[in-house]
Amino acid sequence: MEILLYLWDLVVHLDRHLADLLLEHGAWVYLLLFLIVFCETGLVVTPFLPGDSLLFVAGTLWVAAGLNVHALAALLIAAAILGNTTNYWIGRYIGPKVFQWKDSRWFNRKALDRAHAFYERHGGKTIVITRFVPIIRTFAPFVAGVGSMAHTRFQIFNVAGGMLWVASLLYAGVFFGNIPFIKNNLTLVIFAIVGLSVVPVALEFLRQRLHRA
Repeated sequence: MEILLYLWDLVVHLDRHLADLLLEHGAWVYLLLFLIVFCETGLVVTPFLPGDSLLFVAGTLWVAAGLNVHALAALLIAAAILGNTTNYWIGRYIGPKVFQWKDSRWFNRKALDRAHAFYERHGGKTIVITRFVPIIRTFAPFVAGVGSMAHTRFQIFNVAGGMLWVASLLYAGVFFGNIPFIKNNLTLVIFAIVGLSVVPVALEFLRQRLHRA
């Protein structure tokens, strides 16, 4: 329960936590952000980590602190690409056995099934599209590995998706994050980003329900 409360506080007050960490630990925050992005995209058991909102807030704070946001972008793009690559190879190694796993605290079976259905429908471009869909983006490269997608083809979509995802949200934070209204209501903006990012999942779920009906 304490972990859930901490994660909730981290999401709700992401701007405050990240600003405090940046103030207290400086360069170590680069490593922390790298690890968060890597784990959120690279480990099947950590889809709950902040992704979209973290990138937006990081862009806002980096500019406000006068730091090099381009260096941060390069670092986090590398983290996103390496994370997906790791996830892909985990999927290749484990193979179809994972679909025998049951839902648990550390494994979201429903999210895996949604990612698999999305992958079956959209193929390789799923790796790019799901970059912008929380939770499912954690499972998409894993499913690609389970499905034995050609590694070269996977990396083309992986690199493109990683660059688009990180750059769009990070630089959105740079350009919009210091607008007075957004700066004074950053918590609401974070919730809006999270809400918008789950819209594709909700629409796909609704489409499937209507199709079955």
